[in-house]
Amino acid sequence: MFKLEIIGFNIESCVTAQLYGANRIELCDNPSEGGTTPSAGFIKAAREKLNIELYVMIRPRGGYFHYSADELNIMQQDIITCKELGYDGVVFGILDEDGTVNQSTCAKLVKLAYPMGATFHRAFDHAANPFQALEEIIDAGFERILTSGHMPTAMEGRELIGQLVRQAEDRIIIMPGAGVRSANIDDLAEQTGAREFHSSASISKSSSIQYFNPAMTEELTYIIVNAEEVSDMVSTLNKISRSRHEN
Repeated sequence: MFKLEIIGFNIESCVTAQLYGANRIELCDNPSEGGTTPSAGFIKAAREKLNIELYVMIRPRGGYFHYSADELNIMQQDIITCKELGYDGVVFGILDEDGTVNQSTCAKLVKLAYPMGATFHRAFDHAANPFQALEEIIDAGFERILTSGHMPTAMEGRELIGQLVRQAEDRIIIMPGAGVRSANIDDLAEQTGAREFHSSASISKSSSIQYFNPAMTEELTYIIVNAEEVSDMVSTLNKISRSRHEN
């Protein structure tokens, strides 16, 4: 009844997410920029090692979601690569400068991606009118929208997310993301009516090396998936599903 999608910023996180019950992984790079397209090597390795659903972020850079012709060409080539490697789907979103969905370009990329699925990512949360954007995204052929309800976190945006779920009427999946954790996923499910959820479930991991140059000031840490957090979210969603089935 429910699905949990976990962001995989590295191969270690992807393997952990699958092991602890995630239904789908979204492959990304550059968490500090909100996620960009991962390397070809990472994309290939993940497909070879994992058997759950895999979607790849198609975003050539950080920043706003209006792209040049060269950037759109890069996105097309990355989609083709994912299709050739047997991926299940891709994740992208394109807006015009006025905050409306670039429906025609999105539709072309959705068609190019077929038979892969397509998720419209949190570019949605920068759209000028969420209700109009929802209809345009449906018409463009996407299968789901990732959103925090036009707020920094899904809990803050839960009222709008619930409205979008009702407006969608099963024509498209509305998937809450941003700040989704085991501590709030039950409330999000209850208050929004959503059936799919997106989480980084991340923690920071320190390097195992023993020598550090004292003149260098950057922290040599990286983000990995927290196995316990994934397991707890899966367990919570399973409990809600059983309870609803019994009732």
